[in-house]
Amino acid sequence: MLSKLLIRGATILTMEGPDAIIETGEILMEDGWITHVGLPGSAPGYFDMDEVIEADGEVAMPGFVNCHTHAAMTLLRGYADDMSLMPWLSEKIWPFEDRLTGEDVYWGTMLACLEMIKSGTTCFGDMYFFMDHVARAVEKSGIRAVLARGMVGVAPTGAAALTESEELVKNWNGKADGRITAMLGPHAPYTCPPDYLGKVMDLAAKLKVGVHIHVAETRTEYDDMLKQYGKTPVQHLDSLGLFKLPVLAAHCVHLDQEDMEILAQKAMGIAYNPQSNMKLASGIAPMAKLLDLGATVGIGTDGTSSNNNLDMLEELRAGSYLQKVGTMNPEVLPAYRTLQMATIDGALCMGLGDRVGLIKEGMRGDIILVDIKQPHMCPQHNLVANLAYAANCGDVRTVIIDGKLVMLDGAVLTMDEEKVMAEAQERAMRLAGK
Repeated sequence: MLSKLLIRGATILTMEGPDAIIETGEILMEDGWITHVGLPGSAPGYFDMDEVIEADGEVAMPGFVNCHTHAAMTLLRGYADDMSLMPWLSEKIWPFEDRLTGEDVYWGTMLACLEMIKSGTTCFGDMYFFMDHVARAVEKSGIRAVLARGMVGVAPTGAAALTESEELVKNWNGKADGRITAMLGPHAPYTCPPDYLGKVMDLAAKLKVGVHIHVAETRTEYDDMLKQYGKTPVQHLDSLGLFKLPVLAAHCVHLDQEDMEILAQKAMGIAYNPQSNMKLASGIAPMAKLLDLGATVGIGTDGTSSNNNLDMLEELRAGSYLQKVGTMNPEVLPAYRTLQMATIDGALCMGLGDRVGLIKEGMRGDIILVDIKQPHMCPQHNLVANLAYAANCGDVRTVIIDGKLVMLDGAVLTMDEEKVMAEAQERAMRLAGK
């Protein structure tokens, strides 16, 4: 027997177009699928529901898709701030991570899932290690995720990372009722030499999965790759044949015109991480130009050690404003376009655009309800502008993932919030030697 969940009375922002708004509507989900979107009272089997959510005064919209993060780095929130990327990594982050255990990563990921669910994220793309433990946390929390075991080819663990990546795909791809998708995660072209990337590409082709990789995040990386290979990071990866695979390229801050054309034509998607790029002074990614070239661009928070939160509403707003001031053009990345990047375009970047990112029949039920009965959301001249430029994470009241209630009226139903925070606090202090 199918489980039936009905949302009734909401203003529905389907994300099928800027004018695709149903002022007072209803959404029916059956066994995780959206089977009806329409006017009140029009759902089939209207009086035969397992659960009905009254959503008057709330906006129903697709959940946010966080295209690039390192979830368990919640344990490093506030641990290493106000540093440039390479000293930040070598002096603070990597030594801390060397002390992590699988259980530490589990609880750090649980904290990340809690934070993301409470702020309206229903799907995230993760690159880290101890990925079995990350997958356990995803399964327990009820969130959707695209998981990649981070691989550093120049490290002593490079060969083991390839083996663990294959095990991740075989053990977890399609698991948790289909909420987990696996990719391969070579860290970056400067940490993964060509021969190692060749092994990654062979494995990705064998397993029929995509690749999630950091690309051209800093000027130093860009200059060093030019010196070493005579090519930019993007052109180097293209010459190796990486873009023959589905590639999610994170950051893409330092690009020339040829780089942008390659990414627009060949990359599955680009993860834009504006706040991390600002905080680490990495630069302003040329996302407006990439979008003009037809690239698919989503939004990511990066890890909380370089952000320092996982709030997608904050991230999408910062991303829009950064492009406006970076181009000195207030018309770039308008409100609706930015919401697209945080929902359907993010799903497309991770190969999930046929399942999530829109509210329409035939999609999975990943939906959030946002309370618009708030002073900072009044007056309602423009609903889309209010969501993009005025809403905050506390306005997200209900979260549904895969057609199941995960948060209702601000209370997460899949985990003990106090226990998760207590475990994460204790483990973070121990790892930091405090």
